[in-house]
Amino acid sequence: MDKRPVIFYDSGIGCLPYADFFHKRNPYEKLLCVADRANFPYGEKSKEFLRDTLLSLFKKLINLYDPKIIAIACNSASISALPELREAFGQLNIIGTVPAIKPAVLASKKHCVAVLGTQRTVSDPYITELALKYMPDTKIIGIAAPKLVEFAEYSWLEADKQKRLSIIKPWVNKAIKKGADVLVLACTHFLLLKQEFLEAAADNISIFDSVEGICKRAEFILDENEGQLRSKLIEKQNILLKITGEGALDRSWEKLAAYFGVIPEII
Repeated sequence: MDKRPVIFYDSGIGCLPYADFFHKRNPYEKLLCVADRANFPYGEKSKEFLRDTLLSLFKKLINLYDPKIIAIACNSASISALPELREAFGQLNIIGTVPAIKPAVLASKKHCVAVLGTQRTVSDPYITELALKYMPDTKIIGIAAPKLVEFAEYSWLEADKQKRLSIIKPWVNKAIKKGADVLVLACTHFLLLKQEFLEAAADNISIFDSVEGICKRAEFILDENEGQLRSKLIEKQNILLKITGEGALDRSWEKLAAYFGVIPEII
């Protein structure tokens, strides 16, 4: 029995759909979401800044919570600092999130895949290198959407269905116009709008994301060695939301916490 928590980490609220998906499948595991409000957004930050920020915050999280797994539910953070984090905290199970490139390029009939995310993610050569590894003749189209990240972070919850679709459709149409038949959601924030992406895409383009793959990886680690990392608790656990930064939480955080049924706290 291992009662230590699993942490899903993000620059903002992108950790919540991942943690929610994991929690529904693993309700007896202690689960923390960590949202780095103090440094949001990550997409325009340098690799060096993100590396140093993450090294410092991970040290703090380990001292505070002694987690058994940290899943980085953030593409920008994973691409920028995953090797350094694993080297610095070698005894900790750290899972990175990278865009779902492999299934996307294998599914593309046109050999043209659009990757929608932050500037940091879509401009990193890792994306193209990964695609070439699985399908050398695939064209990767990176589309940076910082305004969409901000919409998901600050306005998604209060926007009605029509407003969400009106925000999503231009990005889907842009990918289609560029010749892509597959669109990868390469920012964890976009999972909050997945239903709208699917509706906007219709039968014109396929949508891929990484949520199930990341959660299955966490489950695989928990089940290794006859499940010695499993909590084996008999009462369902609540998701706890830990938020960095100075000052009280504004109303949007309280509403978000209520929507996901999580308990928020500033750290």
